[in-house]
Amino acid sequence: MDNELPKYRLVCTLTFGDIYGQIIIWLIVIFLSLASALALWSAERQIYALATVGLIVVLSLPFLLFAFVTTLLNHIEFNPVDNTSPELGTASSASRREGTAGATS
Repeated sequence: MDNELPKYRLVCTLTFGDIYGQIIIWLIVIFLSLASALALWSAERQIYALATVGLIVVLSLPFLLFAFVTTLLNHIEFNPVDNTSPELGTASSASRREGTAGATS
């Protein structure tokens, strides 16, 4: 039974603070596009106003999704689980305590 595969525990350390700046920047982009659309709408160019909002949203959405996904992938950890201990989280509990100790001090 020496060929057993090692077991790992998946830990996600992502918090709202990690993506807060990305959300704020994207909201600024959306509000600026709406402001430009409103300026074009009042100038009797409604089709350009709608095209401006659509173009900005369509072009900025892939960048936003890329930023979210890469931030999420950077906060995923695979910690090895000790097979000999009766408790499943012994190997990863020490690393989890180290991570939380730095956050509280």
